[in-house]
Amino acid sequence: MNDEQTTVRFDRVNTGLVVIDPQNDFLSPEGVTWDVVGASVTANNTVEHIRQLFAAAKAADFLVFVSPHYYYPYDHKWKFEGRLEEVMHSIKMFDRPSALQTEGFEGSGADWLEQYKPYINDGETVVVSPHKVYGPESNDLVLQLRKRGISRVVLAGMSANLCVESHMRELVEHGFEVYVVTDATAGARLPFGDGYQSALVNFEYISSGTMTTSDAVSRFARE
Repeated sequence: MNDEQTTVRFDRVNTGLVVIDPQNDFLSPEGVTWDVVGASVTANNTVEHIRQLFAAAKAADFLVFVSPHYYYPYDHKWKFEGRLEEVMHSIKMFDRPSALQTEGFEGSGADWLEQYKPYINDGETVVVSPHKVYGPESNDLVLQLRKRGISRVVLAGMSANLCVESHMRELVEHGFEVYVVTDATAGARLPFGDGYQSALVNFEYISSGTMTTSDAVSRFARE
């Protein structure tokens, strides 16, 4: 733990909460990935910790951004995919019928967890365009952060070694100060490795600091 990590102060002028993929397919027992991520989500109490972050940031008037993951029919026509992309497409993860329609969205795997909707659908949360692989290179998160004067990001969401780590890396490359809330994420547990445990190493190496939900909540309230 470095000195900056222990002394950083969240300032609502330049600090924003970014939550990645707070969606049913990752975080609900009914989601298509629950068999591989459920044990990690449960162990970390990820669902409740993300809710606490939403509530704390909103209560203290911090800006909140959501970077979602959606796939539309034309995304299933890609000529090549990574191994995990093939799986995600085959199980219809985050599928929506169209970018311009919400028919069938309510309660689907692409929808928000019900307990997050009061925070996300309040008319203040910035829901950016969807990322298509893992990082924010394919959406407008960086633009939205810059346009709102955010230079420090508190990062949470799913999943640890994929979208969260990819967002962390890209935001750091763009000059943002990034803090990862390590118990507000989780990862797949598969025979060849534990995604969450593998991410923890790089969170420590690359981010400006890591913290628990309790610590992050107290920093939001302190402002």
